[in-house]
Amino acid sequence: MDRGRYTRAEIEAFVQAVLTDGFCVLPDHFDRSKLASWGEAFAPLLERHVQQEGSLQNRGAERYYVTLPFDLTFADPAVFEDEDILAIVKVLVGDDAVMCQLATDTPLFGSDYQDIHRDAPPLFPETGEETLPFQLAVNFPLVDVTTANGPFEVARGTHMMSKEEALRRIESGEVKLEPLLLRIGDVVIRDVRGLHRGTPNRTKTPRPMVVIGYSRRWLFRPEVSIQIPRAVREKLSEQARFLLRFNPVVDSLDEEGIETYQSFAY
Repeated sequence: MDRGRYTRAEIEAFVQAVLTDGFCVLPDHFDRSKLASWGEAFAPLLERHVQQEGSLQNRGAERYYVTLPFDLTFADPAVFEDEDILAIVKVLVGDDAVMCQLATDTPLFGSDYQDIHRDAPPLFPETGEETLPFQLAVNFPLVDVTTANGPFEVARGTHMMSKEEALRRIESGEVKLEPLLLRIGDVVIRDVRGLHRGTPNRTKTPRPMVVIGYSRRWLFRPEVSIQIPRAVREKLSEQARFLLRFNPVVDSLDEEGIETYQSFAY
């Protein structure tokens, strides 16, 4: 892995941004040529998914969720063991955090605005109160994100409000939906409770956004997991094995499996 580029004070500032705003952005963090390779490897996966599972457009019209195989290009420790990202993750969800998700969300031409939503419900909805973070999404695009190709919009600070209150503030204009215009290489770390939505891709080029999920060790969402090929696991570092310790180990990846993560909006 590469050495971290940020000081302890800078890491603490990113952490505070997630706690206060619900997200932070690490600009120009990953190598653009590396992510271009990810994009090339992803293209046939998306094409096959659209052909075989096109009816599962549960993210909205012409918007596809595709799990990435944990092998070859995508099993890259320089990405999922990145020192700076893990430093932020561990402060927010614990030194014993787990990596539970490796997937993509991709709007195509013909996609529309999603309903405003969060990716997980509150832990204790009956109390009407929010807690400290329990699950994070680390997002990074495989192409530059512009106003034309479907930027992700997020409502700052809404991770610590009830959904009803957050929607009221958005409706009144107290809180704005902000489009995140990103360059390939930029990384977003966000609390999954922050209200957000996908927007239409008005171009003919797919706009894939990778998501790596990290959560507190006790949080189990059975619809989300990463299949770890046994041969790949044998080559992982001790830290990587620890991060992935609750994911199933398999002899080979099941290329015919369908996406089970169907309920995503709360």
